[in-house]
Amino acid sequence: MGKQFLGKGVVPIFGWTEGVQVEDRALGQLRNVARMPFIHHHVAVMPDVHWGMGATIGSVIPTVGAIIPAAVGVDIGCGMMAVKTGVRAVDLPDNLHAIRSDIENAVPHGRTDNGGPNDRGAWSEAPERAANMLSSADSGPSMRTRLEAIVAKHPGISRAAARIGIHVGTLGTGNHFIELCLDENQVVWVMLHSGSRGIGNKIGTYFIERAKQDMQRWFINLPDVDLAYIPEGSTLFDDYVDALHWAQEFAQANRDFMMRSVLAVLGRHFPGKLGHVDEVAVNCHHNYVAKEQHFGKSVWLTRKGAVRAREGDMGIIPGSMGTRSYIVKGKGNVESFCSCSHGAGRAMSRREAIRKISLAEHEAATDGVECKKDASVLDESPAAYKPIEAVMAAQTDLVEIVYELKQLVCVKG
Repeated sequence: MGKQFLGKGVVPIFGWTEGVQVEDRALGQLRNVARMPFIHHHVAVMPDVHWGMGATIGSVIPTVGAIIPAAVGVDIGCGMMAVKTGVRAVDLPDNLHAIRSDIENAVPHGRTDNGGPNDRGAWSEAPERAANMLSSADSGPSMRTRLEAIVAKHPGISRAAARIGIHVGTLGTGNHFIELCLDENQVVWVMLHSGSRGIGNKIGTYFIERAKQDMQRWFINLPDVDLAYIPEGSTLFDDYVDALHWAQEFAQANRDFMMRSVLAVLGRHFPGKLGHVDEVAVNCHHNYVAKEQHFGKSVWLTRKGAVRAREGDMGIIPGSMGTRSYIVKGKGNVESFCSCSHGAGRAMSRREAIRKISLAEHEAATDGVECKKDASVLDESPAAYKPIEAVMAAQTDLVEIVYELKQLVCVKG
C-alpha cells in the first residue's frame, strides 16, 4: 500500500494509513505541525498514528533551522531492542511463571514511593557495572562527565541527573516492557522497550518549558502552544541538541544493560543453550532527532514514534502484549523519510481502556501469555491498541518482515 494525502498546512501531510483508524484530533495536531514555516517538503504519518502530548505519535517531521522539543517529547531515545537466542520451544517448561518472576527481580520496573528512596523501579543500590558503564572513558569523556557539563549550564535538570546511577538498567513505567517471544522457527527471542528514564524526561520537560518561555518573550503566536520551537544558531539550541544526543545514547545503553540482565536470567534457566546471542541484535530508537539528508536539504528529522527504515536497516515493530511483533528490514522509501511505524498504536486512551476493558476480556486476550492478568495492566491490554496486522498491511512499501514473533512472557513497566 502507498501513501495517502491527509491534509495540508504550509506543506502537505502524507500518511501510510490505509485500513487503519486515524482519529480527528490526531489529524488536527498534524495539520498544526504542517503549518509551521520551517517544515521541509512534507510531514510523513505512520500507520500507528494517534494523538500524543505535544505532537502526534507516529509522525516524521523534517525541520530546517529549528527543532520543536515537544515533538520529540519527554521519553527521549525511547526504543526497542531484540536478541535471538539459542533456546527453542522444546526447551521451555510448561509453566513460565518462575522465569517471569526472575526477570522481574533482575530488572527494576514500575514506580512507587513517588519515585523516592523506596521506588521499586530504581536500584536501592546501583550495581557496580552501572557505575562502570557511566564512568567509562575509552573514547572521550564519560557519560557522567558529559552530563555534568550539561547540568553546569542548566542546573534545572540536576536533581534528575543525580539519579542516573540508580536508573540505568531499569525499565520504567507505562508501555515499557520486557518480553520473551517465539519466532516461526520455534526459536526464543528477548525483546524489550524502554527509554532514557527520569533524566530523559527531565531534559525533555525542561527544554519544552524554555522554548515556551521564549515564544512568549518574542510574542510569537503558534497554532498550538506545544509547538514552541528553539531556533538553530542560538545557544539554547546547541545545548538542547547536546542534551538530546546524550539522552539518546543513555537510552540505548540502558536497553543494552537490561538485555544483559535478562540474558543472565535465561542463562541460569537454560544453561549452555543461549548460543551466540549477537546473531540478530537490534537496538533502535523510535523517539529521537537525527541530522539527515532528505529532498535536497540537510534537515533535523524528528521521528516521534517512528523507526528509521533505510534500505537494509533492521527494525522492531511490536504489537500489544497478547498479539504478535515483527523484526523488519527497511526498504528505504524516500517519501516516508526512510521510516516505518514503531508499533501498533493506541486505539484507546489509557483512561478509556481502563473504563471499557474488563478483566475477563484482558485474560482472554492474553491467553497463553505469562503476564499480569489484573487491573494494573488494563490500559495496556490488546484491545487498547490497533490491530497489528492492519498496521503491517498499511506499510508494505516501507518494510519487509524478516521474523514474526509471538509473545510468551511479558513484564510490563
